[in-house]
Amino acid sequence: MKIGNPSITKAEKDNVLRAIERGDISQGDYIARFEDEWSHLNWREFGVSCNSGTSALQLALLALGIGEGDEVIVPEFTMAACAFAVTSVKATPVFVDCLDDLTMDVSKIRITEKTKAIMVVPIYGRPVSQEVYAFAKRHKLKVIEDFAEGHGIKPQGDITCYSFQANKIITTGEGGMCTTDNGNYYNEMRKFSSLYFNEKRTMLHEKVAYNFRMTNLQAAIGVAQCKRFKELRDKRIKLASWYNENLPEKYLMPNREVVWVYDIQTDDQEKLKRFLEDRGIESRYGFKPMSMQTPYKKEFSKEHEKLNAFKWSKRILYLPTYYEMTIIDVKTVCRAIQHFDRR
Repeated sequence: MKIGNPSITKAEKDNVLRAIERGDISQGDYIARFEDEWSHLNWREFGVSCNSGTSALQLALLALGIGEGDEVIVPEFTMAACAFAVTSVKATPVFVDCLDDLTMDVSKIRITEKTKAIMVVPIYGRPVSQEVYAFAKRHKLKVIEDFAEGHGIKPQGDITCYSFQANKIITTGEGGMCTTDNGNYYNEMRKFSSLYFNEKRTMLHEKVAYNFRMTNLQAAIGVAQCKRFKELRDKRIKLASWYNENLPEKYLMPNREVVWVYDIQTDDQEKLKRFLEDRGIESRYGFKPMSMQTPYKKEFSKEHEKLNAFKWSKRILYLPTYYEMTIIDVKTVCRAIQHFDRR
């Protein structure tokens, strides 16, 4: 049983075929439709699509003018792309430990005169504490939301970034988007995502920028997925409820508002992972602390070993979570875990 599997129906295939038949395989009208539909589904005025969630984070940082000499608060327990995006714009990521629900611990945030923004992540679909947003407002920091794991959570930051990689709640295969209510940020992200062309395309470019554009074929899938968003979101919430009902309580983690993946805790991470693999059930490790990642490890030495994030990184596994799963599939996974306990 795979960890994830995209749900692609006739609607997605028909949209892609229409784009191919029109010859609009690079840019085309599905892009604007996808940007409009996804941003409005998620309570935002503007959307800028791009080729990945990592690119979306970079666009957000660039639009906010963050660069060399600046610091950005980043969760310790998150996907490495968060830190890498900050490093890519020559700013410095400053890592903050997590609570036991794996989201950022506001009490551990330390800022300096160089701190310009906070990057927040709803880990595995758990909303970020309101205390973090209040902290950012109090200290006049910009908030970048990495909602790759939080499709459908109401945004509160300045710019919200999404990934549509194949195992996300909705997918375009690969791809991402930034959403915002700020027209100036929107215009900057639009330009930075497309080599900073001006409106007349004079071939004069004011700033160093990138080709982060999403293709029309990806957006064609995205338009169809938007129409199915509630269905896709609610099925994952249902899967989580089935896991909650059938797993031993000691494995359960705090509930999620939306469900990207279903994470469990265990004292026997490696043994349980191998046990499941031997029975054809794929599982994945949780995130490792950012200060444990090779590009940052020398600076932080062994400081990561003192972190709550490190403790949880050795306890977390996540289980198969995708649209086509049935309650029988979920019970099969849960029975395997129960057998592991009785071995």
